[in-house]
Amino acid sequence: MTQLRTVQVLGGGSAGGSAHVRSLASGLVARGVRVTVCAPPELDQVYDFQGAGARLVPVPPRGGTAGVALLRNVFIGADVVHAHGLDASVRASLALSGGAGPRTPLVTTWHTRSQVSGARGGLVRLLERRTVRAAAVVLGTSSELVDRARRRGARDARLGPVTVPASRAPVCLHDGKARAELGAVDRPLLMAVGALEAGRGYGMLLDAARVWRDLDPQPLLVIAGEGPQRPRLQRRIQDEGLAVRLIGRRDDVAELLAAADIAVLPSRWEARSLLAQEALRLGVPLVATAVGGVPELVGKAAELVEHGDAEGLAATVCALLDDTDRRLDLAAAGRVQAGTWPTEDETIAHVLSVYDELSDRARPAPAP
Repeated sequence: MTQLRTVQVLGGGSAGGSAHVRSLASGLVARGVRVTVCAPPELDQVYDFQGAGARLVPVPPRGGTAGVALLRNVFIGADVVHAHGLDASVRASLALSGGAGPRTPLVTTWHTRSQVSGARGGLVRLLERRTVRAAAVVLGTSSELVDRARRRGARDARLGPVTVPASRAPVCLHDGKARAELGAVDRPLLMAVGALEAGRGYGMLLDAARVWRDLDPQPLLVIAGEGPQRPRLQRRIQDEGLAVRLIGRRDDVAELLAAADIAVLPSRWEARSLLAQEALRLGVPLVATAVGGVPELVGKAAELVEHGDAEGLAATVCALLDDTDRRLDLAAAGRVQAGTWPTEDETIAHVLSVYDELSDRARPAPAP
């Protein structure tokens, strides 16, 4: 049997999508699959696709016709092309329609969804329709995304939960060294993680921080991540005297999160949040907005609030800080819930089964 060849395509690359491709590349290579990853070179610096055994083809996030032509050449000879996210799916479908071969099936994974509206929202819906109809299989990381793909006209849309590997670095809950570094030795530590960009709910989170600043001792909120909203958030923190620290992008998030009393996820929308997964695995109580795939992911193992309800978020956090037993219950429930998720190996095996199914379909039937 010939060796299966797959090309993984990333665009700008959400953290979840990029981590998933790194996990897939490593697992597929270990199973004898030849993997090529087409991604912006800066993503390889973070996720080390080549270190996972994949061949890397650097592709700019938005390469126009030149980028599509590059992909078209890379796709020649591939058994399956797998695009992650809308931008990557658009370019992959264009490249496949331009001569890489009608028998090359396209798989696309929806890790998240666009939150734009108006004219841009209409364009996004059009692109979603075109890409899902070009795909042999659409994998949605939450039931909501699967339903969305079906509404857009997907021929075959399936649930494909993405479980990325937990941190392999040793972590210690409420680690004193980490708390001292962050400035939370004698005060509660709250932790949020994610890019500083619109849709992450950080404005709402700062509104909540304004409410709980009257507590004694005042909790310290630490936000790990970088992005275009940093100047605006920093101005608010300074102008309102909030006990909030923006610590930028970190590669020791698991260790910092393990030191926290509570993790907070205030997003306007999420599918399978990396923060939620890591918090529940570590047994860190989580307060999150009840949006997208979050309720499906966490079950009853987290406190859920409505997006936009800063007062409700603040009240929930304050109540948890006052209730040690509830925090311990959530910590235990989080580990149990995490045990219900597919493992990294199961995730890779599921994707490989889709590839095998599609490559079998594409093979010509034997002559009578």
